[in-house]
Amino acid sequence: MASVLDSVNQRTQLVGKNRLELLLFRLEGDQVYGVNVFKVREVIQCPKLTAMPKLKASVKGVAHIRGQALPVLDLSAAMGHTPINDISNAFVIVTEYNNQVLGYLVHHVERIINTNWEAIHAPPKGAGKDNYLTAVTDLNGQLIEILDVEKILAEVAPRSEVVNSDLVDEIKSAQDVRQHVFIVDDSIVARKQLERCLTELHVDVTSKKNGKEAWDYFKELADDGVNIAEHFMMIISDIEMPEMDGYTLTASVRSDERMKDAYIMLHTSLSGVFNQAMVEKVGADAFLAKFQPDELAERVRDRIVAIKS
Repeated sequence: MASVLDSVNQRTQLVGKNRLELLLFRLEGDQVYGVNVFKVREVIQCPKLTAMPKLKASVKGVAHIRGQALPVLDLSAAMGHTPINDISNAFVIVTEYNNQVLGYLVHHVERIINTNWEAIHAPPKGAGKDNYLTAVTDLNGQLIEILDVEKILAEVAPRSEVVNSDLVDEIKSAQDVRQHVFIVDDSIVARKQLERCLTELHVDVTSKKNGKEAWDYFKELADDGVNIAEHFMMIISDIEMPEMDGYTLTASVRSDERMKDAYIMLHTSLSGVFNQAMVEKVGADAFLAKFQPDELAERVRDRIVAIKS
């Protein structure tokens, strides 16, 4: 399974084409789950785990993989389901996102599928707000649940969302008029993190939950004569989103004469050396890894200064 994840160059060809690849797996039961291949380093048979004191109940232990010690999370237990007890026959999906490496213990790994973001949809409204889904898709009549791994990580290893007070004061004093930032992210956790941070910076915020919603909103504003580039000092877009990803959203904005000058910063949990190349390929202005409050604040400050100069 690890070998099919090695050809990263092929996966970068998906950029700007509104496509993605999902690694499918099962926990305890028949439900099939998916995670974006871009977040996966490798898949291995579960190695020997070392128990450590004061670990979260859902953390099965620490594995030593390729010279690195990383926590292995029982994904089933973390989601409130039956824990995976037979780890000798289980697998570990080694992930890298939000600048962290984490192992997910799963019962069985299925395969990788290539699909289109247009076939990925928000979870059913009846699923409630406490679920761990960021999206769903249909595969030959079977519902595939795509996990909100950012929410899971935030619960297992929460990070500070506090912005340096000096930066807050600097940004507040730098604004002649209150600035407006647009954000789009399908993860409710990531969206709320951004909203809280930007509000603390005394910046107005408008948010949408996927690229399609954002694109429709931009077109509606433009049809009403609103200059998107002037109305929003910055558009902060996630990359992985149902129906339309951040790359396609960026390319769409750039192709519309009414909004092509808008400042776009891609904000993603995806890690790796290809991010900057992807940003340049679709014409975004900047890239920022999730979630770094002070660095986000610095980008906002720099943008305000650039607008004033």
